Amino acid sequence: MELVDLYDENRIPLGKTAERHAPKGPGEYRLVVHVCAFDSRGRLLIQRRAEEKTVWPGRWDVSVGGGVDAGETSRQAAEREFREELGFPLDLGSLRQSVTVNFDGGFDDFFIIRRDFDLPSLVLQKEEVSEVRYVTEAEAEAMVLDGSFIPYPEGFLRFLFAMRDTFGFPTK
Repeated sequence: MELVDLYDENRIPLGKTAERHAPKGPGEYRLVVHVCAFDSRGRLLIQRRAEEKTVWPGRWDVSVGGGVDAGETSRQAAEREFREELGFPLDLGSLRQSVTVNFDGGFDDFFIIRRDFDLPSLVLQKEEVSEVRYVTEAEAEAMVLDGSFIPYPEGFLRFLFAMRDTFGFPTK
């Protein structure tokens, strides 16, 4: 059973935990994270979700994503998820999330990094990820339109691509 910390609408900890997938009470929210890894050519590393996944099976998504476990910070969860899903020990140092998106159940922190990965050397977690590849902004947008990518809101992927060179963008 995966436990998550609960927060109020202002992201103040409530001092309570709950099972990750269990319904939350009114005013109770959880944290999730995503990492968007761009290479030196400005392409986004994307992953194809395993067919066995309950949510969005077989669809493409940004580099890494997952829930923040109880007792973890968003940064710690992003590093853990990157290590689990792609087999790479990512160190975000003191990097803060680039953007936070509110969703019905909580807060989704997106970390944006730049790093060139040797894709064949990544060790994919077969229960989570079936393949990885790099895409340009135009390719990602086309994948959203053809239904092969998770249906992020219109323009959201363009926003992430635009954010890749701003706000102290880390290069290591």
